[in-house]
Amino acid sequence: MTAHLIRGARLVDGSRADIRLEGRRITALGSGLDVAGATVVDADGLIALPGLVDLHTHLREPGHEESETVLTGSRAAAAGGFTAVNAMANSSPVADTAGVVEQVQALGDDAGYVTVRPIGAVSQGLQGTHLSEIGAMATSRAKVRVFSDDGSCVSDPLLMRRALEYIKGFGGVLAQHAQEPRLTIGAQMNEGRLSSELGLAGWPAVAEEAIIARDVLLADHVGARLHVCHVSTAGSVEVIRWAKSRGIDVTAEVTPHHLILTEDLIAGIDGAAGYDARYKVNPPLRAREDVDALRAALADGTIDIVATDHAPHTAEAKCCEWPAAANGMVGLESALSVVQAAVVDPGQLDWADVARVLSSAPARIGQVEGHGGPIVEGGAAEITLYDPAATRAFAVTDLAGQSQNSPYLGMTLPGRVVATFHHGYPTVLDGRVVDADRIAAAARADRSAGAPTGALA
Repeated sequence: MTAHLIRGARLVDGSRADIRLEGRRITALGSGLDVAGATVVDADGLIALPGLVDLHTHLREPGHEESETVLTGSRAAAAGGFTAVNAMANSSPVADTAGVVEQVQALGDDAGYVTVRPIGAVSQGLQGTHLSEIGAMATSRAKVRVFSDDGSCVSDPLLMRRALEYIKGFGGVLAQHAQEPRLTIGAQMNEGRLSSELGLAGWPAVAEEAIIARDVLLADHVGARLHVCHVSTAGSVEVIRWAKSRGIDVTAEVTPHHLILTEDLIAGIDGAAGYDARYKVNPPLRAREDVDALRAALADGTIDIVATDHAPHTAEAKCCEWPAAANGMVGLESALSVVQAAVVDPGQLDWADVARVLSSAPARIGQVEGHGGPIVEGGAAEITLYDPAATRAFAVTDLAGQSQNSPYLGMTLPGRVVATFHHGYPTVLDGRVVDADRIAAAARADRSAGAPTGALA
């Protein structure tokens, strides 16, 4: 068992400490720790965060390996400081059976970069007409606890009610893509003055807000847990705030891109090339007042977490005319930097808040065991070392996944992930992703040894 000693890291409470990792546990935390038998990692000037957890990632495999695989997506996650990701169900075949979710989890275990937790589909084939094999997925080896038709809305209210009732039975959560389909037929961007000027069909805010309003009432009626994916409007924030004030069991996420990018980029107003399909996403980039409301809601706890909605696409799917381009952006590698730029540097969140919205809260909502806990002696050896003082012109070389549809290419972003530790072994060192063969070997050795006695699962 290889030990690592992280020397002189700054914890989120502002204190400095050495951190010793052995196997899956933090075995010592303090100052001047003994380096005997350990590989030393210099963390002077770096913040030590609990390993990041993403509740909303598209890994594309099986079926769309030309865009991403579980392996390449796991590499992208590690590069961004993540140690666990939840893989959405819109693969091909859809993850609506025990067999598919077990396949995704096995691929993640073999890759070894992060813990991969599959999300199960709510409906068969994401068609919104019949429930999927929810019970079989929940009791499978993958032990699925999050269910979502993300990419499509569960728009039928009766099916939504039945799904909430079923998932409630084993303490799971339904993650809803809030989009009323009848209000968004042919939608291309945020509905408003700019969409009219550009001649693009609008995606109205009420299409999101109406579904959220319906679903929080259904969740309250059933007594089930609801999670709202990628909240994007000021009105949605108000609906969620009202629901929480009533004690309804609802949580919500915001993406990094909805915290910083606006619809103006589509028109080239902020210096971007107009109609650049890298900025085409669902839900769409909204107005500046929506961005401000989302930042405030994340700061006051109305929005619980940041989730990337990492959505890789081939160049052919994005390098085309706007109406034909696919929706989606890659976001794992840039997430922490964008959060720093959007809400940390302006003073709305501190680093303890970042640990909450990017680690502990998503781990709690998704029931991702062994992740999200504080950096304490005896805790899980899932750690991200981050340099907040660094700056970089974000480039293709910063992308560790298979696709390059990042909206941040060419932008100057703050911060840099210097190291990521998963199950106690490094997946990123000196800002570089560790070779896949070495990670796979480390993962095999970790599984062979088993978690140490008393370790987190």
